[in-house]
Amino acid sequence: MNTDKIQRSHQERMAVVYVRQSSMHQVRHNLESQGRQYELAELARQLGFASVTVIDEDQGRSGGGAVERSGFSRLLDLVFQGQVGAVFALEASRLARNNRDWHHLVDLCAVAETLVIDHDGVYDPRLLNDRLLLGLKGTMSEFELGLLRQRAKEAFLRKVKRGVVMTRVPSGYVRTEDDRMEMNPDRRVQQAVYGIFEAFGRLGSARQVMVYHQKEQLDLPTEHLGETIWVKPAYSRILAFLNNPAYAGTFVYGRHRRERRSGGHQSGYRRRQVRDPEQWQIVIHDHHPGYIKWEEFERIQRQLRQKHGDRGQPQGRSGERGAALLSGLMRCGRCGRMMYIRYSGLHHQFAYYDCMGAVQQGRRGCISVAAKNVDGRSARRCF
Repeated sequence: MNTDKIQRSHQERMAVVYVRQSSMHQVRHNLESQGRQYELAELARQLGFASVTVIDEDQGRSGGGAVERSGFSRLLDLVFQGQVGAVFALEASRLARNNRDWHHLVDLCAVAETLVIDHDGVYDPRLLNDRLLLGLKGTMSEFELGLLRQRAKEAFLRKVKRGVVMTRVPSGYVRTEDDRMEMNPDRRVQQAVYGIFEAFGRLGSARQVMVYHQKEQLDLPTEHLGETIWVKPAYSRILAFLNNPAYAGTFVYGRHRRERRSGGHQSGYRRRQVRDPEQWQIVIHDHHPGYIKWEEFERIQRQLRQKHGDRGQPQGRSGERGAALLSGLMRCGRCGRMMYIRYSGLHHQFAYYDCMGAVQQGRRGCISVAAKNVDGRSARRCF
């Protein structure tokens, strides 16, 4: 290693050793790599740096830029303040796996006259050739991570296309040793799942199915850490059973997509959206034993869409398309939640404002009131 670039002005400031491994599995098992990173502190002392600081609080965090790294932020702050003479890392990928973070660090080091030192050599970001080499190292590190992710995703999809179950199986099923799905051998679990679809076929409403289960004190099965536990019936849980094509013996991948919000205090927050059936990536019918037939699943989806809109999900503002005057404006006077619009009658001519806040938690609803009474009073007061 050529140490000519290390000047006294660098040695008078601290040397920072940045230690990071991408996952907790690496932290626990890749001890050789971890030890080599900590040994850089001794190398810094041998090169004449009297003060050495080790930053290792980002252990188990990826450098791809998807997660916040408090240790890397601390490193940037120290460099920006001019306290760092050199940044030590085993290789460029330890510092950052994305060009945004990498070039930010290189730019700060150039301004603060801070060196970057790894197992290949000593780099001064103020020098054109060194800056070029550092840029190439960052680009190659980012490309390597992208290549690894691409290969992993392709291998994952190849397995999924063969019908291999790579995600958690829904309640009522168990995963076999060859990553297939079979009905849970527990007869109580099977009867509980059958009971949900039988009740919906008889009552025709997810809400009525929930009310029936509450009245009869029928709990629902769910999986937690590989074990079946029994929970109180909730509206969202009933819909999860009714909307899942797995219960029709159909294996589906790509039923949801994630959307990233931008702007506001939830910027960057991802939420799951249900795709239309024709947009599902992989669909394999008769993949495993089903609790219902596919034709019955399609009929259930049509009924749910008629009652709750396009996705078969209750929507607090979906009534804006109907005749209710205060749809999307009414809030419950007890709990403050947005009230849903429910229509009944042969031609859906009767509207009701319902608060589902308590119902979704398995308790009796707060308020239910006919829309004509509230709308009539509101219209008279406004006009």
